[in-house]
Amino acid sequence: MAASRIVIENCAIATVDARDTEYASGHVVVAGNRIESVGPGPAPAVERVVRRVDGTGHLLTPGLVNAHHHFYQWITRGLATDHNLFDWLVALYPVWARMDEPMVRAAARGSLAMMARGGVTTAMDHHYVYPRGTGDLSGAIIGAAAETGVRFTLARGSMDRGTSDGGLPPDFAVESLDGALAATEETIDRHHDTAFDAMTQIAVAPCSPFSVSTELLRRSAELARRKGVRLHTHGSETVEEEQFCKELFGLGPTDYFESTGWLGSDVWMAHCVHMNDSDIAAFARTGTGVAHCPSSNARLAAGIARVPDMLAAGVPVGLGVDGTASNESGELHTELRNALLINRLGERGESALNARQALRLGTYGGAQVLGRADQIGSVEAGKLADLVLWKLDTLAHASIADPVAALVLGAAAPVTLSLVNGVSVVEDNRLTRVDEDAVARETRGEARRLARIAAEGRPAKG
Repeated sequence: MAASRIVIENCAIATVDARDTEYASGHVVVAGNRIESVGPGPAPAVERVVRRVDGTGHLLTPGLVNAHHHFYQWITRGLATDHNLFDWLVALYPVWARMDEPMVRAAARGSLAMMARGGVTTAMDHHYVYPRGTGDLSGAIIGAAAETGVRFTLARGSMDRGTSDGGLPPDFAVESLDGALAATEETIDRHHDTAFDAMTQIAVAPCSPFSVSTELLRRSAELARRKGVRLHTHGSETVEEEQFCKELFGLGPTDYFESTGWLGSDVWMAHCVHMNDSDIAAFARTGTGVAHCPSSNARLAAGIARVPDMLAAGVPVGLGVDGTASNESGELHTELRNALLINRLGERGESALNARQALRLGTYGGAQVLGRADQIGSVEAGKLADLVLWKLDTLAHASIADPVAALVLGAAAPVTLSLVNGVSVVEDNRLTRVDEDAVARETRGEARRLARIAAEGRPAKG
């Protein structure tokens, strides 16, 4: 049977294709879960149209792609607000280590709801805190993503270096090396989908050089490549991390990662703030990607990542919200704007990034680093119908002639329609598949329960 169609027309369109094609007034036809056509002017006559959307006053773009996040932090927002990364981790690990399955599920629902309402159609979660005996945390996160309706990658994280081994997290919050590898492989086997239109994929994601052993890094890379999935971790986030790597391993972070098999076109790393010319060249040479998290980097005073230099060298770069304990807004539009503004504070000044480059980072760039640029990240015929229609004719944006500049530099634009896989997840700035008010009540309750348990100093029980 022929697929039913959705027609969106009379809107400005930023395709973010290889030529940055834009239409001042154009159309998109969606057939099933694919983009059938895109072009200027009204849509051609087609059959089986089940919905026709007048996009007058709107900009249509690819859905935003969030390339780095920690959902669980939704219920620990607003804590340790004046700390650098290491002090922040020391303050919060004892709280995070007391999370159980209901808390993780609620936090994931809150994080996903906020992102989806703000135009994110593909999300990822780097979850690496697996306290003993607290339930099926990965399953809870994946279930929350399915409920919200977004496309999703779970970066199944791990830590095996607790306080007794010189790490930062409490010992009861880390896994054994073999236990972490076995649990990661089981998650891949249960949940990873290799289909073109996959809604759930898994990546292998040890947390960071200072919370995992060298053996876990090496064997995780071997596991990921044996299973044909991607690899993710934190890299070069702070000066302290670089000092740690040089003291413990005799190498800077990039050289250390390369020595453990952690550079390659199947790898992307979060932050990458403190990269020298040699580091950037190594990433470009190997095709290693970066998730740039400007708001979190500023919140933790980590520094300004050299994104313009990475792009000039050919490094794939996407954007990440990062955890909401270091970026309380929890949505990706902020990162479009802050990526542009913060990078202009660097050596390149006003030429560092422009509005269209920022939009590309938040769409196609994210698709690249997640390994899905053939399926999502631009508005092109044959790609999956992950699309956002932004309302730009209200007081907040109506006097800005350039719709892309309005989206990137202006206030957060309302989302009139967001499609994921051709299915509506947002209508008129409200989620269609989950009750936002119920999610807010649930997350508030779980945040209070976690605070109480952490104050009492006892582990949570799943």
